[in-house]
Parts: sequence; C-alpha cells; structure tokens
Amino acid sequence: MVLVIACALLLLTVFLWVVMSGKLRPGKAPPHVSEGPPIVGNLIGFGGGKRGPLDFIERNFHVHGGAYSMQVAHKTLTFLVGPKASAPFFQNRDDVFSQPEVYGFMTQVFGKGVVYDATPPKRKAQNVNMSRGLRADRLKSYVPKILRETEAYFAEKWGESGTADLLVTLSELTILTASRCLHGDDVRENLFAQVSEIYHDLDKGITPLSFFWPTAPVEGHRKRDAARLKMVELFGDVIKARRRQTPEQAAARTDILQVFVDMVYKDGTKATDDEITGLLIALLFAGQHTSSVTSTWTQLYILADDKLAARVRAEQADVVGGAAAPLVFDDLNKMALLHNCMKEALRMHPPLIMLMRKAMRAVPIETDAGARYVIPKGDVVFAAPAIQGRLATCWTAPDAFDPDRYAPGREEHAMPFAHIGFGGGIHQCMGQQFGYCQVKTILSWLNRNYDMEIVSEFPEPDYTAMVVGPKGKPMVRYVRKAAAA
Repeated sequence: MVLVIACALLLLTVFLWVVMSGKLRPGKAPPHVSEGPPIVGNLIGFGGGKRGPLDFIERNFHVHGGAYSMQVAHKTLTFLVGPKASAPFFQNRDDVFSQPEVYGFMTQVFGKGVVYDATPPKRKAQNVNMSRGLRADRLKSYVPKILRETEAYFAEKWGESGTADLLVTLSELTILTASRCLHGDDVRENLFAQVSEIYHDLDKGITPLSFFWPTAPVEGHRKRDAARLKMVELFGDVIKARRRQTPEQAAARTDILQVFVDMVYKDGTKATDDEITGLLIALLFAGQHTSSVTSTWTQLYILADDKLAARVRAEQADVVGGAAAPLVFDDLNKMALLHNCMKEALRMHPPLIMLMRKAMRAVPIETDAGARYVIPKGDVVFAAPAIQGRLATCWTAPDAFDPDRYAPGREEHAMPFAHIGFGGGIHQCMGQQFGYCQVKTILSWLNRNYDMEIVSEFPEPDYTAMVVGPKGKPMVRYVRKAAAA
C-alpha cells in the first residue's frame, strides 16, 4: 500500500512538472526553455549569470529566436526580443498586456488608489495631470530651478579643484533638482532633509523578494511601510497649507505638487492627501535613479573620448557661451550632440533592463525572423531594453558609444521600438522630456564650468542593482574654469 501511494505521488509530481514546465502549453505558444535540473534549473539560469538575467535572455535569444518562455514555480515567463517581436508589448493597452497585474507590488510604496492600484478612470486622470506638470511650459520654469540647485551644489561640494565620485555627485544633485521642481520651494527649503531620509527607506524597501511577496515580514519592508506613513504625515501639512492658498497664489506655483492639489477627478472629487503623497513618491521613483545613472553614464562616456569631449565643449560654447553665460530652456533644444550622447547612454545602459506585463488574453506575435506564435493568456511577458539596445540587426557596432548614429543621414533609431531606453508606445515614460531637460541642464553647466578627467577604471554596469548604474566609484578629477562669459 505504501509503495502504491509513493508511486502515485511520484506520478503526480512528474505530471505537475510536465504541466508547469510548459510541455502541455498550446502548440502555437513560443518555444519553451528548460535549463538545468527540474524545478530550480530555470531559476538558477535566470539569476546566475554575470549580468544577472541578461545572460539568460541573450543566450536563449540566440537559440530560440525573438520569443520563448520558461517556467518559474507557477508562473510562465515569456520573453520578447527584437523591435518587431516586442511591438505588441508596447502597442497594446492594459486590457491586453497589463501593467497593474505585474507591478501591483509597488502599491506598498505608492499607496492605495494610486498608479497601478487606481481604477482605470482614476489612473487616467492621474496620468493626464502628471503630463500637465511635465509639459513644455512647465519645463521652461524648471530650468532656472535646476540651475539654481546645480550652482549651489557645486559651490558647496566641489569648489575650485579636487576629485569626486561622479555617481554620488549626480545622484545627490538629481534628487535636489527633482525636489525643487516636483515638490516646490516650500518642501525643498524646509523639509528636504526629512524627505530625502524617508525616501531612502522607501527605495531600499523594494527588492526582488517584493515582487513575489510584497508583504513579507522582513526588516526592509517594515522600514518601507513606516517610511510611507511618515511621508504622508510630512506632506499632509504642506498639502493643507496649499489648499488654504488664494487662487492667485496657487496659479503662481509651477511645481507638480500644486498640479496634484488642484486635480479634480471625473466624479468631482479631489485627490486625498494620501493619494497626492503617493503620486509624488511615484514620480521620485520614476525619475531619481533614471536621471542619476543616465547623467553619470553620459558624462563618463564624454570624458572617455577626448575628441567627443572637445566637440561637446564646442557645442556648449556655440549654443550658450562661457561658464558664466545664462542658459534658457530654448538652448536645450539646440544641443543636438549632448542630446544624442544622452540618448546613446540610454541605449547602452537603460536604467531598467527589463519591462513587464501580464497577458490578459491570448496575443499573436511575430518575431523579427518571421516566426509566428500566440502568447497564452496568463503569461508574464518581458521586453528587454538592455538586450534590444545591443542587437547587431538594429545597430552598427552596437557595443560602441557612438552618438552620431542618431544624426541626420544615419538615424539608426528610426526603426520603431529599436531604442526603448524610455520604453515605447502608449506606455512610454511620460517623464522623459523632464529627464532630458534635467540631465542636459546639469551637464551643460558642468561641462561649461569644469575641466574633468576620469581617474579610475571605466566602470562596469552593476547588474545586482534594481536600476543598473555604474559599479563601484567612478572617480573624476576636476578644475574650475574661469568665469568668462
């Protein structure tokens, strides 16, 4: 009897493994990957490479083509690699490829009723108002704010000459400028130290464990939850003061906090203090790491090539002038080379190496090689900007930093969904114009005011981080230029 039960359990285990390993998936589903020992092999292969999951994604792309799947526990993960293969990922709305289904774990940080936890009408209103706060007329008012923070920061932290960790420098400056533009002068000048400290605990409270078990009773999650409560309390007083303003005082404010305070949903209600705080947290999360690592990579690549550095300096002299010359918003649109340097940094080192959706119904796709599949309902679907940005089928010498690939006559980025550093399609990052404005303003001022050289090894990407920046300490030596206009 015991032997019969043991055999039955063994057969049941084998059957479940067959089902979960994808061997009983629909015939038109993408090919299924199975690496290493049963149950744990795919998980080991996925996370065990030098470049984290990128080694797994690239290895199987070369074997299986632009669409393939693997099983991890009860989840089927499907990867789409290549502009044509990933096009449906970016073109479809949440009723086809859903963001809330896979990013719901961020509700612990953003809060209830915000972004991925919001109902479709409420989320639409939140996105519309975010867009209002990031449109061109607002960006024009942000440039003086960014310059003010930049000048004050380097006067205090760098001075005339010395050495500095460029990543630390630009990370600190990014959150200062973001606070000034997004939160407003009252928060930046009175509450910034507290906001920065609380944000640190929120940021560290998101780990790979959070994706699978967002409420796991671990120290990072406890600090995260406590930090969110503190943030709501902190911003609550500011929001109440904003609500007591006269219409004229409110109209004079250009920060996004004021946009959220003024926001009215379709049903006539206003956002709660908790929702406004969640939206501000979401904006910080979206922009802080993206801008800090992108500005760092951009500047490092400029400094690593003497000819490119000379061209960037010449463009700055032509567009703006010397170190003391005033910079205005319209100047940023004339900095084609600096813009393309930033675009190239995003191609080579996108801050988010993978993007996720959940298939809410079966979706037909075609790979760049012409293979046709149907992604089954329920699959967690991935696009991989870090792989797509290095495809030899899309880019000339894809591992070389070459900002001229975007210039007239070449325009290698013209193929839809080849460059997805800011995502693409209907869910393309709405903050990308703010990101370009913020980074170009900072780097314009930095390259006009300092001569710099790299004094450490050129860094490798840190694939252990949730947002991939340079590993270690990218050190630069700097000397302040004369302040001639």
